[in-house]
Amino acid sequence: MTEASITPVETFLQGLQDRICAAIETADGTARFVEDRWQRAEGGGGRTRVLRDGAVFEQAGIGFSRVQGTTLPPSASAHRPELAGRAWTATGVSLVFHPRNPHVPTTHMNVRYFEARAEGQAPVWWFGGGFDLTPFYPVDADIRQWHQVAHDLCRPYGEGLYPHWKRWCDEYFFLKHRNETRGVGGLFYDDLSEGGFERCFALTQAVGNGFLEAYLPIVSARKDTPYGEREREFQLYRRGRYVEFNLVYDRGTLFGLQSGGRAESILMSLPPRVRFEYGYVPEAGSAEARLAEYLVPRDWL
Repeated sequence: MTEASITPVETFLQGLQDRICAAIETADGTARFVEDRWQRAEGGGGRTRVLRDGAVFEQAGIGFSRVQGTTLPPSASAHRPELAGRAWTATGVSLVFHPRNPHVPTTHMNVRYFEARAEGQAPVWWFGGGFDLTPFYPVDADIRQWHQVAHDLCRPYGEGLYPHWKRWCDEYFFLKHRNETRGVGGLFYDDLSEGGFERCFALTQAVGNGFLEAYLPIVSARKDTPYGEREREFQLYRRGRYVEFNLVYDRGTLFGLQSGGRAESILMSLPPRVRFEYGYVPEAGSAEARLAEYLVPRDWL
């Protein structure tokens, strides 16, 4: 691939960030995103947008970046050792939304494109991304709606795609030290190049464009659900699992930090408030104990 192939991806990603920001501001009703533009010394830059202290979202962060480098960080070179010594470009949009109401799930979405080049050799490129849902008080209908959208956007590209990417999501967003999934899953894919650039780009656009269709109905249904201090404290405790995963396992976080990325933008995925409690065990039979039943892979459709 060349600059001519990177440009339409970048144009789509910037437009996707704009559309999601507009939709989330409308859903929140009070707060607005503040943009922080930045440049990276080694090459590239981005625009990080964060909405804080809204009526619905305690914090919503969504970033676009396009960065370049000449040496792959360890997290990437270990994954693809054949790329050592190649110059690279990575561009993507990544978001994490932390709602205020514990009955509205936290969510994450990422779509990205990576390209590595070396003189006299064909470029190596691929797409990656997906979205996943992390409820604190799960509602089966919400989870089925989430997975139905994921299934439907994959369907035009093959019936086997959704179950494959759904299983990949369950396996990737898994906290081994807790023996539980981060949430109820969704889609995850990486190293997507099969079928050519146009097919893979179209698939990635479908994932990015499908996110709001999957998430906004859940926000609308749950944002006014009453809650008290008990539910809020449980939400803050469970947010700790999000911190654990992002700092211990997430390849995107590791890539960003190891490649000299902007720490503020990389770590905007972390919740604004969180608590840890030693040896916490929810009361048997409680709504909080029920969550454990959902933190194992399940066929939602």
